[in-house]
Amino acid sequence: MKLNDKIYDVLAYIGRIVLPALATFYIALADVWNLPFKVEISTTIMALDTFLNALLMISNNTYQKEKVKAMEDLYQGEE
Repeated sequence: MKLNDKIYDVLAYIGRIVLPALATFYIALADVWNLPFKVEISTTIMALDTFLNALLMISNNTYQKEKVKAMEDLYQGEE
């Protein structure tokens, strides 16, 4: 699986900034405002975040392997 740069950047921002911040925000406000399901909601957000980051890592690994292959092909063509 390989994502284009724009989609990767947006998903990386969501996975690295937005979802962890949202989980922390909900945990902080749940006690103050007596919001329901504090643990369940924050755990769900973090599970989604972990899954998203795993998919991003797979995409990044695919990209890096293709980049190395292209460089090897280029080097082989010079001989």
